[in-house]
Amino acid sequence: MDELTDDDLIVPPCKYEYLDHTADVQLHAWGDTMIEAFEQCGIAMFGYMTEIDSVEISQVHHIEAEGHDLQSLLFHFLDELLFMFSAEPFLVAKKVKITEFDSDKFCIKATAYGEEFTIGKHPQGAEIKAITYSAMQILDRPEVERPEVFVIVDI
Repeated sequence: MDELTDDDLIVPPCKYEYLDHTADVQLHAWGDTMIEAFEQCGIAMFGYMTEIDSVEISQVHHIEAEGHDLQSLLFHFLDELLFMFSAEPFLVAKKVKITEFDSDKFCIKATAYGEEFTIGKHPQGAEIKAITYSAMQILDRPEVERPEVFVIVDI
């Protein structure tokens, strides 16, 4: 297991919200950069499934994702994080840090910081069954104040 540093324990401020959507939920995340918007979207997904404040950072898990464009990259990034929660190590992340982001080759390497999901310790929110492409938006234009992503997840 990777050793945790003091920097690993610093959690970034919340830059996401949940928007109602018929029978599903839309994650809306933003950041100062597209990388931060992706990271915040990952944290938002975990925050919908449990209360992030109840999660301690005691474990580290590394993921990689690839796509053929920015939308498929975001989809596969979130899908890898969801798989990490749904199967061993059953990790719920309080922090997600992208360590490599190649917007030309559409690949990401990231580290998730959190702990194993434990019923009783972590309140159960809605289960996210799948990530969808439905109405997915990635906004990174000069006329937009900040990079934003919108992702509908199936609950």
